Amino acid sequence: MGQIVIVSGSPSALSRLERILYYLGDLAETEGYTVKHISVKDMDADDLLFANFTSPKLKEITKTLETANGVIVGSPVYKASYSGVLKALFDILPQDILQNKYVLPVMTGGSSSHLLALEYALKPLLATMKAQNLKGLYFQDSDIDKTSDNVIVDEDMLNRTKKQLHYFIEKIKGDVGVKAY
Repeated sequence: MGQIVIVSGSPSALSRLERILYYLGDLAETEGYTVKHISVKDMDADDLLFANFTSPKLKEITKTLETANGVIVGSPVYKASYSGVLKALFDILPQDILQNKYVLPVMTGGSSSHLLALEYALKPLLATMKAQNLKGLYFQDSDIDKTSDNVIVDEDMLNRTKKQLHYFIEKIKGDVGVKAY
């Protein structure tokens, strides 16, 4: 049917964000999509730190994002914003890498006091990359179980997550084969 690319801005492989992103990927696969996970951990730290635009890994990530039908971008909240390493990755990607792509922004944070980081930090970053941002999802740490198969423990949050993912997939389906120039 198509490919959804999930970009994780978490520097930790065992984070709550990673659990959520893999859960979203599993849901997308049940809808017939192939899912490709990209993590900031995939990039060499020196390539990010010194903005190596010729990095083979960066070229691979760029190609993967260019061919995606839709993108999910996630970050933990750090200092009321997205992770610096996610910003470093987006700084060296082409400016229009997300043009004509629906993007579902996802953030995780310790409390509801960081909810606006989604609206005032992550969404503007994605907009500068020409993304067509959707509403997005914000998860508090208390919404997520890192140890069980039931990743999202709050029933309302689980329903909202499924609804947002369904909306994201419906938007992608409507755009398959259609490119605005």
